[in-house]
This record gives sequence, structure tokens and C-alpha cells, in this order.
Amino acid sequence: SVLVVNPFYRKQKAPTSEPGADFQDPATRAQLMALAGSLTADTAMVDAKAFLGWLDRQASVDKARKMGTTGYCMGGPLVFRTAAAVPERIGAAATFHGGGLVTDKPDSPHLLVPRMKAQFLIAIAANDDQREPKAKDTLREAFAAAKLPAEIEVYKGTLHGWCPPDAKVYNEAQAEKAWARMLALFKTAFA
Repeated sequence: SVLVVNPFYRKQKAPTSEPGADFQDPATRAQLMALAGSLTADTAMVDAKAFLGWLDRQASVDKARKMGTTGYCMGGPLVFRTAAAVPERIGAAATFHGGGLVTDKPDSPHLLVPRMKAQFLIAIAANDDQREPKAKDTLREAFAAAKLPAEIEVYKGTLHGWCPPDAKVYNEAQAEKAWARMLALFKTAFA
């Protein structure tokens, strides 16, 4: 089963941007940042429980098997919050150019790692790593302390947003590599 949600449903019905939208465009960026600002750690946790609860009520869902979750950009923190909100249900999680995974705030996503039980893939854009070079180390330390498997890699030559094919900074070779790593993670986690 697959569930794709609009995390901004409280503010705007989908689609929240037009296909192929240029996120470097100041107007598009302002609209997106306003929506992103409407997300809170608390609502993300509440929503994660509700979404997984809804899935578990579907006859086609095998509740004995774990699920996976993925997220791009601001979806990265949502992946962490989902894995922490319903750790007994999430067995694998992947983030691609996830933003804000490590912050100095008390609700930083990386602080949730001890509550998780999932295996992780964290695919970091090279320019995100340049902006926050210590984030990957903080993530590695958090996962090691929790004794959770996590593949944390900076993808050489990539810019934030490199994975979606309609992105202006799409890097096909690295996006395909990250996708293959996610599929391998899911195969291992759900074997």
C-alpha cells in the first residue's frame, strides 16, 4: 500500500505548487516557505499517527508487516517524526536532501532517533553539507548511540533538490543511485 499525503492540508488543498515549479523563483519560494512554516513538530506527530492508523484500518494492509516512509526536502523531518511517532510500524525510512534534520531547537528531528526502530537512508546534497558540515556527524552519532542502522551519505556534485526529475538541479546519476539505495534498504528491512 502507498499513501501520499498533503502535509499542508490544514492550509491549502493539493496541488500546493504547479508541476515543474521553479523553487528558486522568489514568489514560489515565498509561497512554499509560508506553507512550510505552518508545519509544527506536534502536528507532524499527530498526523503521522492518524495516517498510519488509517492505513492499518484498510483491509489490504498487512498489519503484521512494517511500513516504510520517505521524504524529500522538508519531508525529511516528517520522515523522522513519523518513525518516532509510530516506531512499532515503521521499519525503514529514507530522506533525500532533507532540510532541518539537525537544529539547535529542543524539537530537532535528530533528537527523536532514540524513539525509533527503523533502518535509515539519509541522502544529503553536497551543497547542503557545505552549509551544515556537522549535521551528518551529529546524525551518525545519534544513530550509533541508538544502535540503529543508518546509511548517511553526501552525494557528490549534487545541489539541494537533485532527486525529482522535474527539478532544475536534477542529477540523474545520483538520483538513480539514491533510489537504488532506498530500494536496497526496503528489501533488507522488509525481508
